[in-house]
Formats: sequence, C-alpha cells, structure tokens
Amino acid sequence: MLPTFVKANKDSCSFLKSLQTYNKHRFYGLLLGQGAVYVGGLFALNSLWYKDYPRTSFHSFNDNDEWLQMDKAGHAFSAYQLTRTGISLYKWTGVKKSLVYGTVSSFLFLSTIEVLDGFSSAWGASPGDVVANVAGCGLASFQELAWQEQRIQVKFSYSPSEFARYRPNVLGSNFTQQLFKDYNAQTYWLSINPSSFIKRSRPVFLSFLNIAIGYGANGMIGGKVNPILDDNGMVNPVFNRYQQFYISGDIDLSRIKNKNIFFKKLLAAFGCIKIPFPAIEFNNQKGFLVHPFIF
Repeated sequence: MLPTFVKANKDSCSFLKSLQTYNKHRFYGLLLGQGAVYVGGLFALNSLWYKDYPRTSFHSFNDNDEWLQMDKAGHAFSAYQLTRTGISLYKWTGVKKSLVYGTVSSFLFLSTIEVLDGFSSAWGASPGDVVANVAGCGLASFQELAWQEQRIQVKFSYSPSEFARYRPNVLGSNFTQQLFKDYNAQTYWLSINPSSFIKRSRPVFLSFLNIAIGYGANGMIGGKVNPILDDNGMVNPVFNRYQQFYISGDIDLSRIKNKNIFFKKLLAAFGCIKIPFPAIEFNNQKGFLVHPFIF
C-alpha cells in the first residue's frame, strides 16, 4: 500500500507506476554508473585514507573500543544511505528484485573497504565494522520489505570541532578530511516519523515532522586514549573523552508535498542530513544541556 502523501499526488503516482516496467537501458546504465562510482570511490578512499600507509598481508583488527564507537555509527549511516539509494535506483530501472540488487551492491562496496583495511598497516579488517554495515543495510532493507517506505532514517550532522588542530594528520587538516575523520565534529541520528505509524483515513497534519535521537562524542584526539605528545613533541592539552546523547526534532524532506517530481527528488537527496532544531543533550560531564538549535 502506498503512503497517503503519495496517493494524494497524481503526478507522483504516474511516475511511480512508470517505474514498474522494466527498462533495460536504465538497468544497464545504472550498472555502468555504479561501476564508475565504485572505481572512483576506491581511488578517492585510497587518496584520503590509505596512500600514506604501507601495505601488509591481510589481517583483522578489533577496534570496537576506539573513538567511543563513533566510527561504527558512521559505518551504519553509510550502509543505510547506500542501501536506501541503491534500492531506489533499481526501482527506477523497473527491475523486480530492486531490494536484492540495492542491498547486495551496497554491502559488496562496503565489504571492499574492509578488504582494503585488512591490507593496510594502519588498520585491519574489523568485525565490528562488518556488523555495523549489516545493521545499516538491514535497517533500509527491512523497512522497504515491511512498509515500502523509510519510516526510520539514519542521518548525519557536522559542526567543526576544536580538536582537529591538535592532530591534523589523524583528524584532518582541511574541511574535506575533517568531515570524514574528525569524529568529535560528527553526530549520527535515528530520525523517526511518528505519523507513518498511525493508521488514518486522511493525511496527518505536519506529517513530515520527525523525532530524532542522536549520538555523538567529544574530547578525542586518539582512538583509544589521547596521546600526551603531538607530532612535534609538544605536550597536548588534557581533554576529557565523553559520549553525548540527544533528542531533537527533524524534518523528513521526502514527505513534503510537492507536485514537481524533480523538486521532490532534490529534497530527498538532502534527506541524509539532519535539519537544525532545538535539542536536549545529556552527557556524563555536564549532565543535561538545552540547545536552542543543534545541527
């Protein structure tokens, strides 16, 4: 059954109906596009993560106690978004097994990264990363199978932190590197749409409003512990490492009614980013905090 907000939009219905017909040109074009993104993504990852470290024989590494598990949250987020996007793209081609193709292709790409980690002297193939990848892929797949829509989304927000300057070689020396590497600056969210769980005969007012539960961490300039000395032999400041838990609002951009299909897809493309809202934070350093707006 299609959600009410889709049924109310005739243009959307016509568009979705057209996706039910298999289009081999779209299908093979998508395969080629995925191949190009796959190769380009590996080159980008090699430049960002691996090029400065020697290769070794394949090995595993248990890093579950590093970065206060922020890296695991990042893996779950990436897996969820890749799977969600993959399923949507395969639906666009009209292929019947869009759920299978989208999930498997996403998991294979993420597994390749684990293989690269396994051959790097700085890391290793992480069982914890694999579990996080499975969780992210599974959340997107389950919702597609159960509801044909994403009622619970994994989202991301970023605010630059003060910590990257103390270890730029680890946390990043520019915006792009810090976006991926500085876990102090990242927050991951489960954004839940309450109205999608309510049975109704007509649309719910403000059905695009979500409740967001967030997780972040702060005070980290090292994986397990903060190093005493920086790369130049100078003494680092002492930072307390702590976890942060949030509850906030959010907006599901894909549920904003609009008859323009392109605009709806444009909104959906930014759906992985948490919208700024007031929030309540709890951490074991300062207790409860109220933020007028948090991103």
